[in-house]
Amino acid sequence: MGKSRRKEKVVPPPQLPPDVKEDEIEFSDEDVKYVEENKEYARFVSRIDTTAINRQCVGEPKTVEDKYEEERSKKKTHEEEKETNEIQVDPVDVLPVKTLDGQLHYRTVTKRSKLAGDDPVEAEEDVLEDENILNKSQRRAKAKKSKKEAKKQEKEVPKEIIQEEETPQAAVLAEVKEELSAEETFENKKNRLAELGMQLLSDPEANIRSLKEMLDISKDENTKIVKLCLLSVLAVFKDIIPGYRIRLPTEKELEMKVSKDVKKTRFYESNLLKAYKSYLQKLMAFERQSVYNQVANRCICTLLDAKPHFNYRDNLLIAVVRNISSPDEVVRRLCCSTIRSLFSNEGKHGGELTVQAVRLIADQVKSQNCQLHPNSIEVFMSIRFDEDIGKRDREEANKKKFKKNDKRNNQEEQNQVQENERKKSNREMMSKIRDEVNADYKGVTYEPDAMERRKMQTVTLSAVFETYFRILRKTMYSIGESSTEEDTTLNPGAFGPHPLLAPCLDGLAKFTQQLDLDYIGDLMNYLKKLASSSSVSTNSKKKNSKLLTVSERLRCCLVAFKVMRSNLNALNVDLQDFFVQLYNLLLEYRPGRDSGEVLAESLKIMLCDDRHQDMQKAAAFVKRLATFALCFGCAESMSALVTLKNLLQRNVKCRNLLENDAGGGSVSGSILKYQPYATDPNLSGAFASVLWELNLLTKHYHPAISTMASTISNMNTSQNQTFLSAVTPQQAFADYSLVKESFEPKNESRKLNNKRKRESEEDKDVPEIDMVELKKKLKENFTILRGIKEDERVRMELQFEKKKTTKKQSNVAKKKPKSPKSNKRI
Repeated sequence: MGKSRRKEKVVPPPQLPPDVKEDEIEFSDEDVKYVEENKEYARFVSRIDTTAINRQCVGEPKTVEDKYEEERSKKKTHEEEKETNEIQVDPVDVLPVKTLDGQLHYRTVTKRSKLAGDDPVEAEEDVLEDENILNKSQRRAKAKKSKKEAKKQEKEVPKEIIQEEETPQAAVLAEVKEELSAEETFENKKNRLAELGMQLLSDPEANIRSLKEMLDISKDENTKIVKLCLLSVLAVFKDIIPGYRIRLPTEKELEMKVSKDVKKTRFYESNLLKAYKSYLQKLMAFERQSVYNQVANRCICTLLDAKPHFNYRDNLLIAVVRNISSPDEVVRRLCCSTIRSLFSNEGKHGGELTVQAVRLIADQVKSQNCQLHPNSIEVFMSIRFDEDIGKRDREEANKKKFKKNDKRNNQEEQNQVQENERKKSNREMMSKIRDEVNADYKGVTYEPDAMERRKMQTVTLSAVFETYFRILRKTMYSIGESSTEEDTTLNPGAFGPHPLLAPCLDGLAKFTQQLDLDYIGDLMNYLKKLASSSSVSTNSKKKNSKLLTVSERLRCCLVAFKVMRSNLNALNVDLQDFFVQLYNLLLEYRPGRDSGEVLAESLKIMLCDDRHQDMQKAAAFVKRLATFALCFGCAESMSALVTLKNLLQRNVKCRNLLENDAGGGSVSGSILKYQPYATDPNLSGAFASVLWELNLLTKHYHPAISTMASTISNMNTSQNQTFLSAVTPQQAFADYSLVKESFEPKNESRKLNNKRKRESEEDKDVPEIDMVELKKKLKENFTILRGIKEDERVRMELQFEKKKTTKKQSNVAKKKPKSPKSNKRI
């Protein structure tokens, strides 16, 4: 029995594996190598009969005839089921029907399921096939059923209406359910990202394939999930990326036999590079979308700042420089901060990225025609140029040479015994090993040689000065165009007419020591022309947007003085034109429009720090600064008074302006009258005036300014030397610009109000004023005043008439004929 049962059992065929696309199948390098090495043992695979396996597992392919027979058999079974469902009614219940042939025909009824007892559709199926055969009782029952169904339908109508009223509540519930489901999916994906990230951080080599799953989550439609995915992958890469640049093995290296550890590292590095490349491609794609622009730029900047030595750094640098002048302030600040960190931390990348970044910025300035945000050029201020490159190496080499020579001399003098061959060989081996270690250390630390560093510095300097001179040339060209053109309604750029001029001048002032002397003369000529260009054209007398502002012209003067200071021994340039421009710009300055910090710096460098000054020029600046302090706010007036005091302390003869006598005493000069609107300070005749402005400044509402003015006015003219003030104009401007917001002048009205309140409390019993008497007195007063005015008018008319009469009489006397006696005499 047991054998027969075993024979009867049918073994089902094995299931085939699920279909997988060929693109999704991944073979490791180890499997491919193993198959290529053992091809002889895999010949049996080609001999396998696949058709037999498919027949056993899937079955033989069906023909058209087989399909037709199956459909026919299905139809027959369906008809048989119908016949079985029909039952014959008991002949006792219903009378049969006799046909013409004489056969008795009994009614048949379909089977009725027990579950569908109350279903109206199945009740209709139970209706008799031939309605003509029904009895009277059956007809009555049918009519009753129809009436009941009609009543039920009438009762069901309000239920439908109630359901229609409840539909908005159902819609709200559906929305709530959808929101809950969305929150659940968001939390699930968030937790999944956290799990994958923790796995990668704990063991990156074993879980390197989970990076692909994390990157697949970024394809989600929800923006929050995409942002979380990008930031989490960024954190993982910051921790996983090694401290060296990955180099994939070549074909020859792959053919070589390698240990298992090397194979693991190669597999890990290749997968890491693939994932990193796909991540960067997604960041570049998301950068173009406005929703993910900030997140993508943040990830790019952090990667470049944290790992500037790793692969694909050139692509990251191009993306950062492209957005360095972005209209979005957040993105622009991120890009500028990353480039500043690259310039300041050259040890991470060996200075290669600084050269590339400077070249890219120079190309962008050229392509955009100098219409960029000022931050794109301010980045150059963080570059450091080392003038003492290679000095230490040279000193060490010289020390070694001197030591060797000393040793040789000592050996010759002492006639020491020669060393053994073993010791010599050991020393040679040690020197070789040290050289190899030093070479490996340099390769790992990215520190180039002194010659390479010098080359990189020269390239960066040339690119920086090229951009600076391009900006100066562009401003000169635009100013020349604006002076020739009559139409001054041209629209400036998005960042202003000259957005890069201010950072360009600051950079020139910082890096003038690195500039060649052959170019300094051209630079000074450019600065003179730019400083002399005013923001109001002489012909049209209308403001032109292309011309320079007061602060920009002051910057030009500052740069000229800084260039002269850095190259004092090699240059012989007259700075009188820049003093003339400063003298005229003090009148054109406006506190809300122009920057006061630039003005304070120019006063310090050009007037306070200048030792050799002409007496007439110093007196003119003293007078102009006094009027300037009288017209503007606390910070500007305080910086002007500080410079005025410094000039008076250095130039004793200028203290004659503090005297009361107009004309300045014996030091009046060739010009006898003061000309306040003179353009040249030497031709203003300041010694012919007095510093009467200080008397008004002593009554200033700010106590510091009033005290400063009083101390200046009380200076003694007989002293030959005094101690200079330690406060600079810049410090004074910075201090009192902050105090200006918090300072509140004392109000004397409060004191007067308090006095009035006290008097009112003391004198409570004051008599009431009679308004009628007051009106009478006022009328009398006004009538008296009117009478006086009328009398004056009448007197003026009488005097005018008397003058007319006298003039007529004189004219008549002139026209009378001469006497005969006079004729005889003639």
